[in-house]
Amino acid sequence: MPEDNIDHIDFEDLDRKALSQPLVNHLYTADPSAHVFDGIIYIYPSHDIDAGEAFDDLGSHFAMEDYHVLSMDKINGKVTDHGIALHVNDVLWAEKQMWAPDANEKEGVYYLFFPAKDYEGVFRIGVATSLSPTGPFKAQPKAIKNSFSIDPAVFKDDDGSYYMYFGGLWGGQLQRWRTGTFNSREPESPTAFIPKENEAALLPMVAKMREDLLEFDEYPKEIKLLDEHRALLLAGDHDRRFFEAAWLHKHHGKYYFSYSTGDTHFICYAIGESPYGPFTYKGRVLNPVVGWTTHHSICEIEGKSYLFYHDSSLSKGITHLRSVKVTEITYLDDGTIKTISPYTG
Repeated sequence: MPEDNIDHIDFEDLDRKALSQPLVNHLYTADPSAHVFDGIIYIYPSHDIDAGEAFDDLGSHFAMEDYHVLSMDKINGKVTDHGIALHVNDVLWAEKQMWAPDANEKEGVYYLFFPAKDYEGVFRIGVATSLSPTGPFKAQPKAIKNSFSIDPAVFKDDDGSYYMYFGGLWGGQLQRWRTGTFNSREPESPTAFIPKENEAALLPMVAKMREDLLEFDEYPKEIKLLDEHRALLLAGDHDRRFFEAAWLHKHHGKYYFSYSTGDTHFICYAIGESPYGPFTYKGRVLNPVVGWTTHHSICEIEGKSYLFYHDSSLSKGITHLRSVKVTEITYLDDGTIKTISPYTG
């Protein structure tokens, strides 16, 4: 239910039909990354504000400046906003646009991974640390070496290894890195340098993290996303190809890579045998929500799996003023995920 249909939406009726309600309504939150640390659910969202920036396909109106951390003892429990955990003014290398973050923990230290534009207008990924899951976080003075684009998600595997997944098209600039270095040539268009419809789609990236989680332990690699015939998904396959919002979780020994299709507004997933993939497309996790963007995380809590996501229903369809929600995921006997419709009727 993308933003271009909002003129026809009865938002009071939509609230009644909504599968879930916003976790908080005193501020706008999006792109939720959920984790359980010491039995408490922590959510690391981006913090939407109305900065008066012009709407465009580069995402200039997503002008977020800081991060808050939310927590709750249980699903449907009271949600606590722990205030500002990190502000762009406290990140030496970053100028603006603190987009979707993630977090993780190792040996009592908590790590906040985040994208932002540097002073040359290039998205990089940074890391900040704290001794508390709620922050405040202190950012490293430089972005992660060889990092680029947006939407970092850091997965801890069963052997204690950590991997970062990232990448995003259009305003996320992934298409400008096709040659291995940033292509700054004009035009400044969201679709410049995108592959042709009959060519293989751009792929998300993965890099194993160094032991201290402050840098990559290897140069980032592409993740192969395959169709049912084991061929790479095509750029013209807008209902299935990767756009942004990478996330990895594990279920019954299999690796599930989920992501947003962007301009077609689906959360899809693919399954593989390794954290590096390849991953074979299996279906949709979530159908379109109100608002243009869709972004999520999947977290196991007390033996059940939950999808954390956002929509723009609280702001009545304003695409850059979103609200975090949560609902349970159902796995079918064959390991596939039952597609969730965010609204009934």
